[in-house]
Amino acid sequence: MRCAYCHNPQLVLGKKKRLDWKKIRQFLKERQNLLDGVVLSGGECTLTPDLPDFIKNLRKMGYKIKLDTNGLRPDVLDILLSNRQLDYVALDYKAPRNKFQRITGRSQFDTFRRSLEMLCAQDIPFEVRTTVHTGLMDESDVKAIMADLEQLNFRGNYYIQNFQPAPSTLQPLPEQLRKLDVQALPTPKAFAVQLRNF
Repeated sequence: MRCAYCHNPQLVLGKKKRLDWKKIRQFLKERQNLLDGVVLSGGECTLTPDLPDFIKNLRKMGYKIKLDTNGLRPDVLDILLSNRQLDYVALDYKAPRNKFQRITGRSQFDTFRRSLEMLCAQDIPFEVRTTVHTGLMDESDVKAIMADLEQLNFRGNYYIQNFQPAPSTLQPLPEQLRKLDVQALPTPKAFAVQLRNF
């Protein structure tokens, strides 16, 4: 994806050096029984070809696994869920269908939604989160996302995150002139809405 507000442009553009598995393994070996789990994030970690094997190794070391994903690799997510390799998932719901390409630079809303549907049909705990820059999305967009979550019987926490300025984002952004009016949002019955940085 190419979300303008991304705080990890070096990862997205491939400008960060890849870490060596041997070094990661040694680091985590030294911390067995001190750390409980590992968060796999990105960029988009499901683009890593050997991710299932990497996770198997982490689980053999006794670590729980949390996956942060944008949902554009439902094929990988299906493998990880089918093999019970994940303990928790955080799924970014970037924008409703009508703004998905504008926000992400990708036209794969249906691909993302397959991942969301898959997670809603599983018993694994997961959260959904949306970052909002009001120069890009407004209350009606967040309401559309919430309606979609209700339609799929989502039961976890939905985090609405106010955009936080960073020294470096993927693309220049207009100044955010206002925060989202969270009072204008509905209160869903099936899932909890949590606010961050409001």
